[in-house]
Amino acid sequence: MTGLAIIQLYVFILAAFVGYQVISRVPPLLHTPLMSATNAISGISLVGSVVAAGADYGRMSTILGFVAVTAATINVVGGFMITDRMLKMFKRGGEKPK
Repeated sequence: MTGLAIIQLYVFILAAFVGYQVISRVPPLLHTPLMSATNAISGISLVGSVVAAGADYGRMSTILGFVAVTAATINVVGGFMITDRMLKMFKRGGEKPK
């Protein structure tokens, strides 16, 4: 294993650990607004994954780009569904949803 691969593995493990610690400490009351705010970041990653999938850098790049497009699309759609559900909670009883 090269020195660069060891550093990349170290950064990946550190990012996974820090990400888990940050997400696990978010109270349930704040989870939904934070989820709706991350839709913009997911949209940016969706654009990047479309570029990676369609750039024709090789077969592996195309496959990983397709996986990234699928995951980012699921994340964006899920975020909007959660945001819509959250906004429905704040409607008054007399109003009927469309």
